[in-house]
Amino acid sequence: MVKLAEWRGKELFRKYGIPLPRGQVARTPEEAEALARAGTVPLPCVVKAQVLAGGRGKGGAVRFANTPEEAKTAAAAILGLEFKGEKVREVLLEEKLPIARELYLSITLDRSLRLPIVISSAQGGMEIETVDDTAIERTPVHPFPGLASYEKRRVAHVLGVTGPVAKSLDRLLDSLWTLFNREDAELVEINPLAVVGEGLVALDAKVIIEDDAAFRHPEYADIRDDRTPLEEIAREKEIAFVQLDGNIGVIANGAGLTMATLDVLKEFGGNPGVFLDLGGTDDPKKVTEAFLLMARAKPRAVFLNIFGGVTRCDTVARGLVEAMKQVPDAERFPLVARIRGNNEKEGVEILRAAGITSIPTLKDSAQAVIAAAGGAA
Repeated sequence: MVKLAEWRGKELFRKYGIPLPRGQVARTPEEAEALARAGTVPLPCVVKAQVLAGGRGKGGAVRFANTPEEAKTAAAAILGLEFKGEKVREVLLEEKLPIARELYLSITLDRSLRLPIVISSAQGGMEIETVDDTAIERTPVHPFPGLASYEKRRVAHVLGVTGPVAKSLDRLLDSLWTLFNREDAELVEINPLAVVGEGLVALDAKVIIEDDAAFRHPEYADIRDDRTPLEEIAREKEIAFVQLDGNIGVIANGAGLTMATLDVLKEFGGNPGVFLDLGGTDDPKKVTEAFLLMARAKPRAVFLNIFGGVTRCDTVARGLVEAMKQVPDAERFPLVARIRGNNEKEGVEILRAAGITSIPTLKDSAQAVIAAAGGAA
């Protein structure tokens, strides 16, 4: 997926006619001051860190300024911050508006329904994660006819808007729906959607583009998102690789087994840190390449949990043994293996010859790798 920074999301909003505050991006404190002094950004203004993580308001990454000097000071305080693991390189300066109410509105995909849904709540803003589920409405939308008038009236009722504000919402929903479809979005979110006078204004923008549609959107090819450098390498090599905060590396095959392995490690007190899904590969070289990528993440221990179906156990074992030979002694880590299924006997023998024992049960193997990583968290 391609996650757009707020300012990029708002560029899309502007393209599709969604009302926005006046604002502009700055990359230095001096640039922020100049924008405020020239009136390009009206004062008073809001100065917001452009990072993909949420919770900016609570984390000190959003400040206010009444003068050009204050805009410079606010930008200087925010630029260069390390916010939830991401360095702030840009700030968005926007006019501060007289907000009557804050609402929540988004369109996303409901994969269980296999339909787009409109999510709306009259309780928008920073505390949206704590809003009771009964205060959040989910409206499925058929993708062919699109948003019907009665569905837009239902959203207006949920948000509690009438009159001119409801008419503004009607136009905004049409624009949001068009954006969602034409840009191949997974998510288009406005939080908060502000009632300002007799209209609505998008104070924030969260847009996620489906990267399987990247061939239709070359304009997003160079956009930085929240992938780590190793995740970027894995993506180029078409390896499913995700870095977390823990200390145990997980190599499995298939999304279901991979996620189940993470759950089992957590259940026994482990702390998964990197997981790698081999999928259905039957190429030892691909397994070697994937394992060496895992090694670069420097886990305390690695858990190999393979069920041989399309992927043969002996294929994985050969690739694993070859990869272990290429890891320098100083960077070696304990490896716990559990391989079952197609060509299991051959795979176990290959591992045994390399000094690696395959533990047959999931419980015992999970507890062994947790102990090897230093015990339960």
